[in-house]
Amino acid sequence: MKYLLLILISCAFVAHAQDKGPLGQVTITSENGETRGYANEKGELVLNVSPKDAAKFKAAGQVGYRDFGAQGDGKSDDIDAIAATHAFANRHGLRVKAEDGATYYISGKERTVLISTDTDFGKAAFIIDDKDVQNRNAAVFTVGSGLKPFKLEQVASLKRNQPKIDASLPGPCLITVVNTNVKQYIRFGLNQNSGSPQTDIFVVDKNGKVDMHAPIIWDFDQITDMTALPIDEKPLKITGGRFTTIANQAESKYTYYNRNIAIRRSNVVVDGLEHRITGEGDHGAPYGGFINIGDCAYVAVKNSIFTGHKTYSTIGAAGKPVTMGTYDLSVNRALHVSFVNCTQTNDINDNTYWGILGSNFCKNLLYDRCVLSRFDAHQGVANATIRNSTLGHMGINAIGSGLLLVENSTIRGRSVVNLRPDYGSTWQGELIIRNCVFVPSGGKPVSASIISGSYSGQHDFGYTCYMPERITIENLRIEDTAHPENYEGPAIFANFNPEMKDESYQEKYPYVKTKEVVLKKVTTASGKAVRVSDNAVMFRGVKVRE
Repeated sequence: MKYLLLILISCAFVAHAQDKGPLGQVTITSENGETRGYANEKGELVLNVSPKDAAKFKAAGQVGYRDFGAQGDGKSDDIDAIAATHAFANRHGLRVKAEDGATYYISGKERTVLISTDTDFGKAAFIIDDKDVQNRNAAVFTVGSGLKPFKLEQVASLKRNQPKIDASLPGPCLITVVNTNVKQYIRFGLNQNSGSPQTDIFVVDKNGKVDMHAPIIWDFDQITDMTALPIDEKPLKITGGRFTTIANQAESKYTYYNRNIAIRRSNVVVDGLEHRITGEGDHGAPYGGFINIGDCAYVAVKNSIFTGHKTYSTIGAAGKPVTMGTYDLSVNRALHVSFVNCTQTNDINDNTYWGILGSNFCKNLLYDRCVLSRFDAHQGVANATIRNSTLGHMGINAIGSGLLLVENSTIRGRSVVNLRPDYGSTWQGELIIRNCVFVPSGGKPVSASIISGSYSGQHDFGYTCYMPERITIENLRIEDTAHPENYEGPAIFANFNPEMKDESYQEKYPYVKTKEVVLKKVTTASGKAVRVSDNAVMFRGVKVRE
């Protein structure tokens, strides 16, 4: 009798279970009849799983989209069935396996699929139709965790490189700290703005000890918000999948579309995914990254293929025309993120397509064995590595701190490293360029510079701006055969400030210049020697050792 009572209680629980998802509740029932997922009159997802099917799925250890009503014919809208499949899998810890050969059509309906278990998209195709979207900010898939964030209110301040915080935690956590009373990254130029609140992210163990591979990089005299997000220890794996986005036809302005796979869980591996784009015309709104990684740590994207988005123009904050950044890869407030053996479908040297990656507030980003049009860190990265890779027309753009390492790579941008002028061309740390080939502007006739940027000294970015304290350039081959007639040879530094013509120039916000450059085996196809810069005044204090 006790055993029978336990079964009845368990069935009653399943019949009324609800999962709180990104777009509200998923009601899961267990009644005899058809197993299916559907939207009720309020648009909420309802899922019924017959007891017989529930037992079968649990015994198999996995579920598929067809099990919950997906047609997979490329025409029927399968988004509700896909969401229902994952809702059941999430509740019971089951793997999800798409049907090889199926084509799942996903309309513009507002329905975000929550993925919390291993998912194999396999050789299935997914068509994401953005021509008519109910909510451009709603992700198609969100990779999420059952662990919930919580506030830390006992910490009043922080110091740069602080080794420990005074907190006892349930386990390893990703800490995000904000001071809204301090503004940083006050952008300069055509996309000018008033800056972002002072922000830092780092990982601590259960005793509050900081992972010093990604240290605290700012002094916080005051903290207005501090959140701890527990880190899942078991990796979640997403494999395969051939995704095609039918591009939006919206007006060309800064209304970003986030119809994507949003990764909001730590310890995730994406392996073997492909994303293509079709239907781009002469106008459209930009995209915020098909793989959009944020508020997490330890994410690896491997053996995957992406597509650069067509570049469109609009009127920027300064009232002048600007080309809009639009991304297939986006990383924000994330640590230890790697892209390994990733390529893109379109030509990395074709400047009609925007550079493929954008990032903000990150630490320890890696490209390894990638062929992509761009690496970019907007609002700062602490430690970045590009190795065994080829970068296309937009090259390497970064500001930040720590070590910026470029090795065993070919760079086809305007410089090997561009220190972004709109954020102060700042890198507080060291730059190493080792065993690389530099093809200036992809072989166009330009006057080459290894390191580019711009700094007038008249704009407050919200922080002191630095050039790399030490720069090591070792075994660099510069393919500068194509060059202008008056070419004097490649410069280490571009002319960062043409107005600084003599020592009378005053910087209101002084730039901390490089102390030392070490050159080892730097050769040029033109036969011309490497020189310091066109601006001898600005870089007069830099020591160059060969």
